[in-house]
Amino acid sequence: MTGYILYGYPQSGSAAIEVALAVGGIPHEVRDLDPEAGDLAGPDFLALNPRGQVPVLVLPDGSVVTEIPAILLHLADAHPESGLAPAPGSAARAQHDRWLAFAHANLYEGVLRSFYADRYTTDPHGADGVRAAAQAYVRRHLALLEMAMVGEPFLLGPRLMGVDCLIWVILSWLGPEDKADALRLSALADAVATDPHAKTVAARHS
Repeated sequence: MTGYILYGYPQSGSAAIEVALAVGGIPHEVRDLDPEAGDLAGPDFLALNPRGQVPVLVLPDGSVVTEIPAILLHLADAHPESGLAPAPGSAARAQHDRWLAFAHANLYEGVLRSFYADRYTTDPHGADGVRAAAQAYVRRHLALLEMAMVGEPFLLGPRLMGVDCLIWVILSWLGPEDKADALRLSALADAVATDPHAKTVAARHS
């Protein structure tokens, strides 16, 4: 096998990985799945990821990596020339990884709770409360991430990195009311979407 194989579908979390691969100039193939057709529950896909979720990245040696932070960090370390993260062991890398974990654990998961509230409660009448709490949770953590921006146009400065790819996809899912106070993060997302290396992929997921 040569290059990477990315399993995902448009406007899903796999978009963050697809953008990172494009920005990093890393050879890859994208295989789009159709959740409505049951692709995520098929035996071939479940053999790759028993959770039945995307993204899934098959490495050149045939091994499989799931979970967005793990995939982004692997790509950065396997391809240091890509600039997808600061050098391992550096203070800048520690901050990159910190906010990557923060965005995935809080914002990504919070948005999922908002969109799929019924999956997070056993009370058939409880989904509205789960959704309202999730929306407030997302706004709170957006504000914290907004304050963490130390550069521009991206989170850590002028270079588009893995953490920015994740922030972009999360922002693309939010309505104007949810990101009304996240002006710098919104500008970051716009910068990702218009980056010369990312814009074709970003447009595919818009």
